[in-house]
Amino acid sequence: MRHSPGSRHGTVRRPTAVGRRSVPRRDTASWYPPFALCADALGVFGPVLAVYSARSEAEPLASATVATLCWLAIRTGHRRYLARTLGESRGLIATLHDWLILLGLLAGLRALTGERSAISSALIGLLPALAVTGTTCVVIHRHLTGRRHQAQALRRVLVVGEAGPVDVVAAQLAARTDHAYVVVGTVLAGPGEPACGIPQLGRLDAAGPAYPPAVPDLIPEGLDGPTVLAAARGKDADLVLVVPGSLLTGERLRRLTWAVQDAGLSFALASGLTEVALRRLSVSTAAGLNLLHIAPPLRRGAQPAVKSVLDRAVAGLALTVSAPLLVLLALAVRLDSPGPVLYRQTRIGHRGVPFTLWKFRTMVADAELRRPDLESANEHVAGPLFKMRRDPRVTRLGRLLRRTSLDELPQLFNVVRGQMSLVGPRPPLPEEVARYGAVELRRLGVKPGLTGPWQVSGRSDLSWDEGLALDLFYTDNWSVTGDLDVLARTLRAVVDGRGAY
Repeated sequence: MRHSPGSRHGTVRRPTAVGRRSVPRRDTASWYPPFALCADALGVFGPVLAVYSARSEAEPLASATVATLCWLAIRTGHRRYLARTLGESRGLIATLHDWLILLGLLAGLRALTGERSAISSALIGLLPALAVTGTTCVVIHRHLTGRRHQAQALRRVLVVGEAGPVDVVAAQLAARTDHAYVVVGTVLAGPGEPACGIPQLGRLDAAGPAYPPAVPDLIPEGLDGPTVLAAARGKDADLVLVVPGSLLTGERLRRLTWAVQDAGLSFALASGLTEVALRRLSVSTAAGLNLLHIAPPLRRGAQPAVKSVLDRAVAGLALTVSAPLLVLLALAVRLDSPGPVLYRQTRIGHRGVPFTLWKFRTMVADAELRRPDLESANEHVAGPLFKMRRDPRVTRLGRLLRRTSLDELPQLFNVVRGQMSLVGPRPPLPEEVARYGAVELRRLGVKPGLTGPWQVSGRSDLSWDEGLALDLFYTDNWSVTGDLDVLARTLRAVVDGRGAY
């Protein structure tokens, strides 16, 4: 099972075959766009009007109206109110991005009009917009996620293709609930039977139809179109998802597109490409071919440089601010059990370079010597990790430190030294890396992190395969804004304490 990098909800398996009445369509959540638009408007208009009125600034009503219209125009221009996308993510980074544009736009209008109100009034009046819009996005996202867990707010999908690829697509869609699609039937091209358990509603001729040259724009009876349309109507599907293969290409695929879209249904192609962030994809055309381009992962350039500077600056500031707490924790560890305050361990970092990782000691001093006796109790037998929920080697204070992640604070020194990043994959042990194959080694392409997708998605509750999938997705698709999102979600994960043992 694969995880959604951004959501622990992705681990819930959706039924692979659903009756017509149990899957309401997405338009049942039609109140999302007007709710979001009204919240955005009130989040700007009310605070700006109140602040400008209280400070006796000129034209408070006009200022509030202009600010509100600008805010709604920015959000609309970035398509934040589309019903098909609203609620699919928390949208916090997008909200911050739009809010900064709002500040720039209003600053430009201020310069053009010669408006003389205090800048502090504008900032105080606009700050609530950031909170109100961000909260609204989170509320809608959680509401939509809850409905998805109840098999609601979904799009009914008919999958068309050869048996093997259809099974893969259907299984991947069924394994996660962080999307709007539920497969209600299949139409197979060529021989073979599906193993996914989803009803087969038709079969296309493996040889493909012979198109009449005299009427190339017609879809005659008995060809692919009527078979697919009959299956879609029988299950009330509103999307036909085609998995291209050797039997569904070129002119045959083109004519199937005509038939489906002329019938008023949506049409989509599954490229077979997985775990690639949307921002890395672009489309072009050459000689009539549609080409899907994949941008390489961020390894050099402005964003890695910004990440490095932010890592060291934030880690240095955090060490300064938390210095009294670090002293208190060090004293508590010393008094709780015999042994050193800090636990030093060799880990493997960026590009396979070993480094010494520091943590507050949470186990008894001879913990490593006791490990061979506990191998039979390892709860991660499917991978190279060693984890136990009730590890007898953990001290009393150690359990508290692990649950709150306070034992990780000394790793801020590793970040300052450039050995780790604030956000990245979990830093592996040398014996784990010794068992890596070519796929697992790819996670060493970026610096390990103090926190990361694994930290906000369940930590030790994750299986080896789930944690690896999160790390690989991060390695190939990280961005500075994505890191900021992970850092914001880390606080909630620490408070929740799930998977920390």
